[in-house]
Amino acid sequence: MFNSINNHRLIACELLLCLLPLFTGCAVFESRDVGVTTIVTRPGEAAASKVIADFGLIGRVLVKADKRGFSGGVHWQHTADSDEILLLSPLGQTVAHIDRGPEGVRLITSEQKTYYASNVENLTEDVLGWRLPLAGLQFWILGTHFPLTMSEKDLDTTGRTVAIRQDGWRITYLDYFSQPVPAYNLPRVLELSRIDLKLKLVIDNWKIRD
Repeated sequence: MFNSINNHRLIACELLLCLLPLFTGCAVFESRDVGVTTIVTRPGEAAASKVIADFGLIGRVLVKADKRGFSGGVHWQHTADSDEILLLSPLGQTVAHIDRGPEGVRLITSEQKTYYASNVENLTEDVLGWRLPLAGLQFWILGTHFPLTMSEKDLDTTGRTVAIRQDGWRITYLDYFSQPVPAYNLPRVLELSRIDLKLKLVIDNWKIRD
């Protein structure tokens, strides 16, 4: 009799503990991966780490898409108001020159054909056959989330980002520079994937302008 009552009380307590997080709205929890903490951010919440307004990088990119792919170099100059991205062939020839500014986006191909659009995502998908998610990538490239949509971010025990899940993308951080720029932990290798597209970025050189 007493064992039956105690068992019912134990089951009730376990159910209460399971339901409690649904009502408290906790945004931080332990991941199943040992040593990884997951943080859930809601739209409008500021990026968890300092965002660099101006940066430049030189690296390589590998794209696998249903329609088309790409493999070659990338040069990217970013400011708060503009982006200039060069996609280069393995021999160093310009495959695409992308400019983003207050008035919109322009893409010039190797055939010197010029295309215009309101955003990089749609323009690259229409012209190149694969989508470059620049709105999020300008944050993901720095190891943090895009602050205007909901995200899940996995952090290791040192506070570095292991992965981000946001806007249908999974961003996995495979390596960081062993000697980071002062005050910044900068990724060296990251992989972006969604159902129909995978991009791998290897960064050879960062230039930070505070």
